[in-house]
Amino acid sequence: MKLSTKGRYAVMAMADLARHSEGSPVSLADIASRQEISLSYLEQLFSRLRKAGLVKSVRGPGGGYLLGHGQDETRISDIILAVDEPLKATRCHTGSPQGCMSDASRCLTHDLWDALSDQIHHFLASVSLGDVVSGRLRERRAAQNQFMGDTPEAEPGPTADEGQPLKIHAAE
Repeated sequence: MKLSTKGRYAVMAMADLARHSEGSPVSLADIASRQEISLSYLEQLFSRLRKAGLVKSVRGPGGGYLLGHGQDETRISDIILAVDEPLKATRCHTGSPQGCMSDASRCLTHDLWDALSDQIHHFLASVSLGDVVSGRLRERRAAQNQFMGDTPEAEPGPTADEGQPLKIHAAE
């Protein structure tokens, strides 16, 4: 599964906004500088985030953007979906009865990738912007690892052919 820069940058920018707003508007130029994201790209993303109600724009001197909802009410999945980032691992078109094969059937592994897409969406819907900004996500992961018996000295998880840990890469 690949997550493009559109989704990653939107989440990065929203986290920056949440961290730096403190009730005052934050300029996109400041976010662009801190996160090293093109200002024109952020303008496009924030146009979509505003249409989705995730941010509010404030005009005039000292203007910029504010969160449309509290950090704990803003779900990461909502941010990604607002910038039209699909959350799917299948080759098939979402909602289409036709599959990805040349005869319009579904591939043998369709249900596997479809279930993975559901898990990714469920996870991103369970994480709030507040979780990311406050570090609660890190604490939650540490607690889960401790519950599962994982320790820093534990054996690594599944590996690829070369013995490297499996990773989900983001597209550039």
